[in-house]
Amino acid sequence: MRRFEGKKLLVATHNRGKLDEMRALLAPYGVEVVGAADLNLPEPEETEDNFIGNARIKAQAAVKATGMPALADDSGISVDALDGAPGVYTADWAETGQGRDFVMAMTRTWTELEERNAPFPRLAQFRCTLVLAWPDGHDEVFEGVLPGQVVWPPRGAEGHGYDPIFMPEGHHVTLGEMSAEEKNGVSHRAVAVAKLLEGCFA
Repeated sequence: MRRFEGKKLLVATHNRGKLDEMRALLAPYGVEVVGAADLNLPEPEETEDNFIGNARIKAQAAVKATGMPALADDSGISVDALDGAPGVYTADWAETGQGRDFVMAMTRTWTELEERNAPFPRLAQFRCTLVLAWPDGHDEVFEGVLPGQVVWPPRGAEGHGYDPIFMPEGHHVTLGEMSAEEKNGVSHRAVAVAKLLEGCFA
């Protein structure tokens, strides 16, 4: 496992919510976080059918464009009764051509569950895969999983993406109803980041 020795890390995301989460999680280590959007980097095409492959594409593209070490994640929600969908296509389900509409994506998720008469609880997992890549081609991979269930109607205005319809296992509120601090304590990204911090920063 390679330690990260730098003071500045490029987080290869254009998602402000993800960037803010990562900045908060890395702050105690004195690492300055800069986002891909801040550097006007294009979003590379994600051509893999798995989270690790897509995270690696994003990390390596950011390293190539800047020469900086880069951290990328690929994450999404996998719903058991939908055969793991939307999975790596989580963000795609929200695409409209005029930006992402997660109300539309959440509605599609629930509608497809209803059409299948999926039994309750409607189990799902939020999954996060992190790839930390260096300019010499080396990378490290970390994965986090948050089990739970899909609920309806959406609840809460916090978080982002599918958070308002996902209730983590052992909780009675959705991620959308949790404060940032509460979510960062349990989220799939927090689990993956904890592994990252232990492996590369501690």
